[in-house]
Amino acid sequence: MRRVRDVIRMKAAGLPSREIARRMGAAPSTVRLTIRRFEAAGLSWPLPDELTDAALEARLFAKTGNGNRQGHRRIAEPDWAAVHRELKREHVTLSILWEEYIAAEPGGYRY
Repeated sequence: MRRVRDVIRMKAAGLPSREIARRMGAAPSTVRLTIRRFEAAGLSWPLPDELTDAALEARLFAKTGNGNRQGHRRIAEPDWAAVHRELKREHVTLSILWEEYIAAEPGGYRY
């Protein structure tokens, strides 16, 4: 969604979150979260002219890593590209590949 200026402008005009979400084509929860982040950042409408969209997003979404943050797995996952490559070979089954994975990662994913 990330059209923060439009969301905040409509909220300052007095529109309810559901109406903003309808106009923006986003979920109401996304609009509410954006407004909450805006308020938590200590900003107010109108925004200063020197505050660019990139700087605004950096202030609001800094803790989330701007969408680039990778998830943290507690268990090592298999190399899925290698699994798909190996499955194309003759006489290779998913069971064989899983056994090899468990041998390499004893604490790996299981049923």
